[in-house]
Amino acid sequence: MTPSWRKPVGMLAILVLIALWVIAVASASGWVGNWHWLLQLAFYLVTGIIWLWILPMRRMLLWMETGRWR
Repeated sequence: MTPSWRKPVGMLAILVLIALWVIAVASASGWVGNWHWLLQLAFYLVTGIIWLWILPMRRMLLWMETGRWR
């Protein structure tokens, strides 16, 4: 069985996505830093867990394993 090309490409895409997301969230830190700490906590939890990991990574990992997006 030969390895699929999707796994290395998917891994590189995940690393690029993480880097771009970190830059985007860090650039908003000056604005978010003025919020109440509970709002900051909610913002970073949502942007860190839901927007970065759950939504895009689920489909990316599925594609890497099966070649399908759904």
